[in-house]
Amino acid sequence: MVTMPFILANEACDKLAVVGFHANMLIYLTTQLHLPLTKAANTLTNFGGTAGLTTLLGAFIADSYAGRFWTIIMASLIYVMGMTCLTVSASLPQLRPPPCSGDQICQEASKAQLAILYVSLFLGALGAGGIRSCVVAFGADQFDDGDQKQSAKTWKYFNWYYFMMGASVLVSVTVLVYIQDHVGWVWGLGIPTVLMFLSVIALLAGYRLYRMLDPTGSPFTRLFQVSMACFRKRNLPMVSNQGLLYENEQLDASISLGGMLAAIVTDEDNPKVPNPWRLSTVHRVEELKTVIRMGPIWASGILLHVAYSQQGTFTVQQAKTMNRHLSSSFEIPAGSMTVFGLIPMMATIAIYDLFLVRIARRFTGLDRGITFLQRMGIGFFISILATLVAGFVEVKRKSAAAAHGLSMSPHATIPISVFWLLPQYGLHGMAEAFMSIGHLEFFYNQSPESMRSTATALFVMSSSAGSYLSTLVVSLVHKYSAGPNGSNWLPDDNLNIGKLEYFYWLLTLLQVINLIYYTWVAKFYTLKPIQVQQVAETELATAEGHGDDDGVKLWNKV
Repeated sequence: MVTMPFILANEACDKLAVVGFHANMLIYLTTQLHLPLTKAANTLTNFGGTAGLTTLLGAFIADSYAGRFWTIIMASLIYVMGMTCLTVSASLPQLRPPPCSGDQICQEASKAQLAILYVSLFLGALGAGGIRSCVVAFGADQFDDGDQKQSAKTWKYFNWYYFMMGASVLVSVTVLVYIQDHVGWVWGLGIPTVLMFLSVIALLAGYRLYRMLDPTGSPFTRLFQVSMACFRKRNLPMVSNQGLLYENEQLDASISLGGMLAAIVTDEDNPKVPNPWRLSTVHRVEELKTVIRMGPIWASGILLHVAYSQQGTFTVQQAKTMNRHLSSSFEIPAGSMTVFGLIPMMATIAIYDLFLVRIARRFTGLDRGITFLQRMGIGFFISILATLVAGFVEVKRKSAAAAHGLSMSPHATIPISVFWLLPQYGLHGMAEAFMSIGHLEFFYNQSPESMRSTATALFVMSSSAGSYLSTLVVSLVHKYSAGPNGSNWLPDDNLNIGKLEYFYWLLTLLQVINLIYYTWVAKFYTLKPIQVQQVAETELATAEGHGDDDGVKLWNKV
């Protein structure tokens, strides 16, 4: 597709900016604003959660009014405003607490200084909501659903979209994080701000070539209308006669008679001038039923994001205490350790797309090799291994600290290689390659065609819910694991005397329960039937005795 270079260039600049802005943010909050570790971690996960919630607002605006293209543009500009605000605060000393070093007691950022941080993060969350809810769906819109050859290749688009995203993040967590650690935060935050503005330019460059879909109206309003109509007719008996259901020529899905109360025409309804709060079309009822069916699968993805969230918080803090030197003169920035999750993720995507799909296709007959539900299940299993291994690595790290008498020295470098963290980073990357892409494909494939921005928002919402749940779990563990002598699983300033491994194993147990739950709901999930509308040629219709100038609409299930 000729539009793909513009869309992928936009995504590359966007991810370079966003990840470069936030990959090292825990270090910024703890070393520049002097926030306690748990408060800094919860600030970041709360930001991630809010950014996920705003995707619903972005999806609402895109599906109802502005369309996906202009929603992305507006949201990106809002993001630039937030990034500019934080960059300015990093450049002016009066907007940060005074620096401190060694064992000196550091002054935490004031309320006014924190207010600037929160405004910046909120603008970023608002912008992220508009971008995340639309950019993936906008790219998939370039494939015509009416063309089976194009629509069958959307899975390949999702794979390579994620690959491009991973490549951009790879550059971001190496080059940009290095600049932040060794050149300064003004340059380290200013460059991502410029890159975000360039992402807008890249998307605008292809404006005349894009396949634009018009907004179809608020999906939320339609869902509420169907729910209200169903509630009002809750005492009506179910019908087996299709003729009693309200239909129109816009229907594009097969009719399922189960749960069609809202579409039953009663004496109080006027099909010619219907009240949508009393009478809904079969198509709108199917929209609501589809969203309800997706709910349990959506919920299963939350815990994986809880586990993955720790890679940007506690795992970064672990890396900061370990030996990160590649040579006597070069030290890997702690925030750049994410690269060791990205490389396995990208390698897994490439191997999956180039080899595993072809092998699996011989056995399953599916063009995508395995179903997206199977792909998600594999990701869940790998994520369990990741947190299990993480706990054992933390035991090894603390043992090294104790052996060298460094348990009470939180800022000392423990003589243990940071590469001990590679297994958990790699497993998390592989898990994301399977689960996250499968989850995204599930939402796009199974959602009603008129709700695809909303469906993408639901995908991001699972990450949002995971961020908020991570904040809750961290807060509860921090509160209830506190001992009378000041001990804690998750101490504020010294991981060496904590029990972080217990926290990782708690996540492992929760994920095992979640995998059992997912296996059960996936077993009973009913896939949405795919419909293709074809309009016969007028001459053919006339030859068969159907002299209609508009042709004949044939509905074929594929």
